Amino acid sequence: MSKLIYLVPLLPFIGFLINGLCRKYLTKPIIATIGSGSIFVSFIISVVLFFDVKATGLKIFKAFNFINVGAFKIDFAFQLDQLSALFLLIITGIGFLIHLYSSAYMKDEEPPHYARYFAYLNLFVFSMLLLVLGANFLIMFIGWEGVGLCSYLLIGFWFKNDKYNYAAKKAFVMNRIGDVGFLLAIFWLLAKVGTLSYAEVFSPSILSQLSQTDITVITILLFIGAMGKSAQIPLYTWLPDAMAGPTPVSALIHAATMVTAGIYMIARSNVLYSLSEVTQHLVAIIGLATALFSATIAIKQNDIKKVLAYSTVSQLGYMFLGLGVGAYTGAVFHVMTHAFFKALLFLGAGSVIHAMHHEQDIRNMGGLRKKLPITHITFLLACIAISGIPPFSGFFSKDEILAAAYAHSPIYWGIGVATAALTAFYMFRLYATTFLGKFRGTQEQEHHLHESPSAMTIPLIILAVFSVVAGFVGVPAVLGGNHQLHHYLSTVLVSEKTHTIAHSTEYMLMGISVAIAVIAIVFAISKYSKNPELKEPVGLGKTLANKWYVDELYDSIIVKPLLSLASFFKNIIEKLFIDGIVNNVGTFVQYASRQFRLVQSGQVANYIMIMVLAIVVFILLWFYDSSILKLAGKLFY
Repeated sequence: MSKLIYLVPLLPFIGFLINGLCRKYLTKPIIATIGSGSIFVSFIISVVLFFDVKATGLKIFKAFNFINVGAFKIDFAFQLDQLSALFLLIITGIGFLIHLYSSAYMKDEEPPHYARYFAYLNLFVFSMLLLVLGANFLIMFIGWEGVGLCSYLLIGFWFKNDKYNYAAKKAFVMNRIGDVGFLLAIFWLLAKVGTLSYAEVFSPSILSQLSQTDITVITILLFIGAMGKSAQIPLYTWLPDAMAGPTPVSALIHAATMVTAGIYMIARSNVLYSLSEVTQHLVAIIGLATALFSATIAIKQNDIKKVLAYSTVSQLGYMFLGLGVGAYTGAVFHVMTHAFFKALLFLGAGSVIHAMHHEQDIRNMGGLRKKLPITHITFLLACIAISGIPPFSGFFSKDEILAAAYAHSPIYWGIGVATAALTAFYMFRLYATTFLGKFRGTQEQEHHLHESPSAMTIPLIILAVFSVVAGFVGVPAVLGGNHQLHHYLSTVLVSEKTHTIAHSTEYMLMGISVAIAVIAIVFAISKYSKNPELKEPVGLGKTLANKWYVDELYDSIIVKPLLSLASFFKNIIEKLFIDGIVNNVGTFVQYASRQFRLVQSGQVANYIMIMVLAIVVFILLWFYDSSILKLAGKLFY
């Protein structure tokens, strides 16, 4: 079994090497087979490991001693427990479906670029697997940086477009801001306890060495890292711009992998977070604010992928709300269900874009349900799931977070329900505008409308099935279930807060949430199926369409001042001062040389005079003593 766990990340890495190094020599079928096959085999091994962990529990596999300096030691080791095993299934399972989908979606690329694309995907999955398998914070950080690099490469895949390059750089820079927090937390832990191993850091003996201030600072710094990777206020603006990448990349980044890294990190560190109420309040407030804020933006977006991007930011806010109120299982549960229906939504959007010849504005769509029957029904199921309608998967995970939020604070619950209503509204606005009513595109687009090939529709069908049934692993006791996922994760998420709510109250909370979502759905369908918004919004709608002008605000108060400062350092400090000193030294040497060469006049008399003067100077230096100084004093004073 120990060898199998090493194969899980190793196989995608081998796929990356083969496709990356041999990209000029391989054919597209071979490239797709290597890229998708490596992930599929990793998925099969992950299934085996999942059931092994379920039967035997935690295992730690040490590969080698990574850092050994005096008493300071860090092993390159993997930790396989219930949490990491669950994430392995999500990453490799959905990762494989996205690879399979990509084999058809990216078929128009030239073989070298096709191979480059699959190489990046494989490296991305490898980095994510390293992140969740690491047995200490350092290995997690290596994977953390790896997914950041790969997101930059994938977002800017079509690098000849400057806008895409800008989006890639924006994602890279904003992630680096968060990564500084993560890195400082690592240094703080090393300075205080001298270890980064989960088994040691989370043990009572080590925790006793940390003061309340230490724990609060460490957890806040880790949360800053999570804010960058999982796109929370104020480090969220990179995620919508990440839509510049190919649509399968959007599904990979926004659904099951990169953006959930912050959730995984906090869930993994639940022992630390449970010891700091300050940080937990901060996580809950930031998560709730992000969920509501991004939901308001989504209701006025017209780019099909931008709507889904802001939806992702909002759902991530829900997950952080769960983490902040101590519902760690609920947050991880929502990660799992969200992975299915959000991957389905993005891949469904890709199918629509594929049929519409790369058109992404939903105002130019409409009436696609007849031409794209599989895409239509699977997209509809995903919309129902994300809206939290029972018995779809999103209902169970979202309800668990809302129940925990209500037990913590009814205000949290109220804002959460309002956000859920907005979610149902903007998702069915998107659905109605895209699939219902009359077709509003060009005649050429309508003539070429067709369902996507099986390599794209099969992943849609599989994800649709899981979007419907995945929630049944977490049926709460109030509905007659025993929450199998909670029992499975109980040995890892040991700091889970138990909330005692009367069954009657739970029924009331569920009923209100579902009723409001249904009303929002009915209103959106009735409003947009026949009369979609085709004009540019005005007033508050324009503000929402322009994303509350946050990007413009960041440009004004951060980007432009930094560019001005950089220009000052470049033109004044570097060119005039530093380069001026260097250049003037060279100029002085040249000038001095030109003047000094005049000494070489060619006249013998001058040479004799210089020689005599030199001899006098040397004699004076040789006989330097007080008598000479006295003589000089009598002569000149």
